[in-house]
Amino acid sequence: MKKVFERPQSLKKTPFRYCPGCGHSIIHRLIAEAIDEFKIHEKTIGIAPVGCAVFAYDYFNFDMIEAAHGRPPAVATGMKRVLPDRVIFSYQGDGDLAAIGTAEIIHAASRGENITVFFINNATYGMTGGQMAPTTLPMQKTTTTQKGRDVKTTGYPLHVSEMLATTEGASLIARTSVDSFKNLVTTKNLIKKAFKYQIEDKGFSLIEILSPCPTDWRMSPEKALEWMRDNMMKVYKLGVLKDKYREK
Repeated sequence: MKKVFERPQSLKKTPFRYCPGCGHSIIHRLIAEAIDEFKIHEKTIGIAPVGCAVFAYDYFNFDMIEAAHGRPPAVATGMKRVLPDRVIFSYQGDGDLAAIGTAEIIHAASRGENITVFFINNATYGMTGGQMAPTTLPMQKTTTTQKGRDVKTTGYPLHVSEMLATTEGASLIARTSVDSFKNLVTTKNLIKKAFKYQIEDKGFSLIEILSPCPTDWRMSPEKALEWMRDNMMKVYKLGVLKDKYREK
């Protein structure tokens, strides 16, 4: 019998511990598939920070480095400059990249560092109990905004991709989602393009991926996907915000 589906080489044979319906597991698989297809398994180094992303080193079957909260872009910069032949990526949540790590991501993009960043946006602090994050939507309820986020006191959601797209050093900035098969295909293609740009020495790429967090949103996995479409995608529009090397 012909085998049509199997575990990517770049994923360990370890069951995921993520909550049911969480988007991290499928995103891990898409990244692993892309690495296998480029045959860069032996030269890839991944960097994960604090947060749900901290578990990534348990699942990816290649070299992984643990970084302090918010600092993966700085670590990735050092690794890439010392080992320019390696493929370096960071895997970061919104609480990490869009809060404590804001300075690191802005300056890495501005410098045009030849690294790849995967930014997982679930509009909440996932690991620590569902507190408000910089990406939390207006009036979204969290454990620290029981009546919904009030923009008068806590400000507006931070649109990281739009902000980074204005930097001259960034080559590829895009936002996608894992809410449907169609968007999974788009996400896989953007992940591959981000790796391709790094391999071709084209500079900084960031792919923002909207991802469900049913546990902290207090919804079923099915309802979480519906909430993403009805709410998140109206605030965080999907699409390519900048592609310096887009084919004409």
